Amino acid sequence: MLAWFTAILVCQLIGESVVTAFHLPFPGPVIGMVILFGVLAAKGGVPADLARVGDTLLANLSLLFVPAGVGVMAHFALLANDWPALGAAIIGSTLITVAVTALVMVWLSRLTGGRDAGDGEPVDREGQV
Repeated sequence: MLAWFTAILVCQLIGESVVTAFHLPFPGPVIGMVILFGVLAAKGGVPADLARVGDTLLANLSLLFVPAGVGVMAHFALLANDWPALGAAIIGSTLITVAVTALVMVWLSRLTGGRDAGDGEPVDREGQV
């Protein structure tokens, strides 16, 4: 289990190194996740021990937000000055995300002809085959 946790951290370190070396505008962990995905795709699947490590990390994901929350509270005075812009950015980005997600869903539904992913048969709006 420790070996797979180390593998995850090594992929993140490689991602951070790539971002730093090439001055890319992406977060290092995202590049590391792409690297890990590529390795797992080449392997043909996710090993059971790696899945167990991932499940453990996801089960404790809320703990990883504590440092961010502390940072927000530590700099609350700075945020208080810019709350209108921050609020507009949060609400605007949320609305744009919902709209883009809906458009992609409609596009994919039309592309697949309205088939249900489970059985491959067309499904009407009431869920009838």
